Amino acid sequence: MTEQALAVGVAPATVRRETAVAGSVPKFEISEWRERFGVVAGITGRGGESAPFDLGLAGANTSVGQVMGRWRRFRESVPEFPGVVVSQQVHGTAVLWHDVAAGLTILDAADGHATSTPGLLLGVTAADCVPVYLIDPIRRAVALLHAGWRGTAGGILARGVELLLARGSVVDNLLIHCGIGICGSCYEVGSEVFIGCGVAVPPAGRGWLDVRSVLVRQARELGVENVSTSPFCSMHDQPLFFSHRASGGADGRMVAYLGLSK
Repeated sequence: MTEQALAVGVAPATVRRETAVAGSVPKFEISEWRERFGVVAGITGRGGESAPFDLGLAGANTSVGQVMGRWRRFRESVPEFPGVVVSQQVHGTAVLWHDVAAGLTILDAADGHATSTPGLLLGVTAADCVPVYLIDPIRRAVALLHAGWRGTAGGILARGVELLLARGSVVDNLLIHCGIGICGSCYEVGSEVFIGCGVAVPPAGRGWLDVRSVLVRQARELGVENVSTSPFCSMHDQPLFFSHRASGGADGRMVAYLGLSK
C-alpha cells in the first residue's frame, strides 16, 4: 500500500493476484473466481515485444486490420462466450445493462457494462486506468467498469453498484476487485485530480495518487466490504502490460473482461 493510499484513510484491501493463462493470447485471470463462482475475470497482456497484443479499437498505434485480427484471436480464446460487448470509452460514468449480444458488439460512449446473462462477455480497454470487476455470485450478475481518475471522481463505481442493486443484487453479496492499473507510486497528478477524487491536495499542489485506494474507499462507503486490489502496476510491470503514461502515449491497449460461464 502506498503512502498516498494511507493518506486516503482506507483500511487495506485484500490483495488478489491475477495469474497468467497458458495459450497463444497473453491473458491474466482471477482463477479463484472461475473455480468458485463460474465467473471469468481477467485482462489481456502485452505479449511479445516484437508483436505487442494491442487491442486498441481506435487504431491509434496499430492498424485496424491487425487489431481486429487480434480481437478474433482473443474471442477464439474464450469460446464459452459467443457474445462480447465493448464500447467507445469517454472517461464518463455511463454503465449499460445487457441482456443479449452476438459476436463482437461495439457501442458508443459508455465506460461500464453489466449483465446476468451467461455467455455474454463484458469488456473495457485500458492502459493505466483501473478495470473494476463487480460480481454477485448469489444473484449471478456482474459489472465491469473503466475507472480512470475522471470516472472515479464522477462516481462510476456507485453507478455500477446501483445498477446491480436495481437488478436484484444485495450489497452484502457483492465482491469488487480493482484490477491492473497504474499504482500510486507512478501516478503523479495535479490538484484538480486530488480535489475530484476527494483527497487532500499536497502542499506542493502536485503529488502521487493511488486511484485504487480511492476506489476501495468508495466501495466501503457504498457498503461493500469484500474488496480486493491487484498487486500489479501497468507502469512498473510494463514488460507485461501496456502503459499510456510510461510510453508517452505511444502504447497500445489491453482489454479487461468479465462474464458468467454458461
